[in-house]
Amino acid sequence: MTSVTRGGGALWRRAQASRLWKMSTSSHTPAPGVGVNATWNYTLGSIVGLFVVMDLLITLSILAAYRELGGGVLLSVLLLAVVSAAARVRYCWFLRAGTGHGIPHRGWTIALLVPAVASWGLAFVVPEVAVFAAVQLWFSGVLFACFLPRLARWIMWAGLLALTVAPLLTAPSGEGPALGARDGYPQWFVLVYGAMLPPMLLSSLWLWRVVRRLDDARRLGAELAVTQERLRFAADLHDIQGHHLQVIALKAELAERTLELGPEQAAAQLGEIRLIAKEAMEETRALVAGLREVALADELENAREVLSLAGAECTLRIDPVWGGGGGNDSGVCPQLRDTERVLAFAVREATTNILRHSSATQAEISLSGVRGGAELVITNDGVTPGEGAGGAGSGIAGLRNRVTAVGGSVTAGFFRGAGESAGVDTVARPGTEFTSFEVRVWVPGAGE
Repeated sequence: MTSVTRGGGALWRRAQASRLWKMSTSSHTPAPGVGVNATWNYTLGSIVGLFVVMDLLITLSILAAYRELGGGVLLSVLLLAVVSAAARVRYCWFLRAGTGHGIPHRGWTIALLVPAVASWGLAFVVPEVAVFAAVQLWFSGVLFACFLPRLARWIMWAGLLALTVAPLLTAPSGEGPALGARDGYPQWFVLVYGAMLPPMLLSSLWLWRVVRRLDDARRLGAELAVTQERLRFAADLHDIQGHHLQVIALKAELAERTLELGPEQAAAQLGEIRLIAKEAMEETRALVAGLREVALADELENAREVLSLAGAECTLRIDPVWGGGGGNDSGVCPQLRDTERVLAFAVREATTNILRHSSATQAEISLSGVRGGAELVITNDGVTPGEGAGGAGSGIAGLRNRVTAVGGSVTAGFFRGAGESAGVDTVARPGTEFTSFEVRVWVPGAGE
């Protein structure tokens, strides 16, 4: 029975991993700051920030030149710079699909490149802001080239570089070098930034691809683990049912043949068939029970592994008396077995609540003998404002019903700081800062 129970513990662990995988691939939008979604938010924010800083500097510089000199051409350059900046920010969102999924929608690509090309053309007639007008083509072109194959990308960047410097090298005579005509420092800064743009973009996208591949591998591992458990269970069930059904079929055939010639022998065969069928039912129940019940020690290890998989560092502080587990073994007294069964359920329910209703990064599970029984304390730092003590409420309520049925007690509450409780079963109202959430379960059944 112990081997079946440990197999059930492995199934529950892998089923939890499968549930995490389904949550990450569900149609609902993932919560900001969690997992791969958070990584993309940080990546997108860094890329957009690169463009916004430079576009803001360029726009302010062109606006200053327009206020001083006026003219329709400078106004056109200013408007094209604003439109190009907005198109680049929107185009950055297409990077999430990866650079190997082809060029984004044609309309957005036209909106990205056309204003940049027009601004580059005006750079030949406005030497005062030639750098600011010309780099629009470089910025937009570098972003677009990220979606091209590697060779085509480098060829396009080389062509863009030649086109970008052309207006600067062909400034009208008597106007002075374009870089020193107005605001030399911002122009040099923009050029240096533009030269660093390709490696900055490539490094950010490389990091994003690495994270996506790691997440794909994690999801695939969870799916394979569940598949392996299904195959194992199918093999165990086949071994039990297949053997017994084969014997039943043979004995039934023998009883049929001897029914008229030897009724006593036939009756004996039918009796054996009844016993074999009963044995098959008992073994099938044992197999299913092994999937429903998990030893406490296995459940604690399962909780640590699943929480670690979800990104929460879990610490176990277990009294050696309880660390050995074996609550389902036949040699354990019924009272202690019931205690361990309830505690195992409490660990499972608390772990599920943490996964569903929090974004915990730290968790701790402690188990010790207290007041002639066992006290289980589960804490985590993933407090979500607006959630009740048990998330949706049914988890803690179901746990309390099961614990009180054996004479135990359950308390749950939020904490604002070290030792400062917000009360039992309170609700973390939006705007209220809490540092942790704690579930405390006491079950009678073991002396200290």
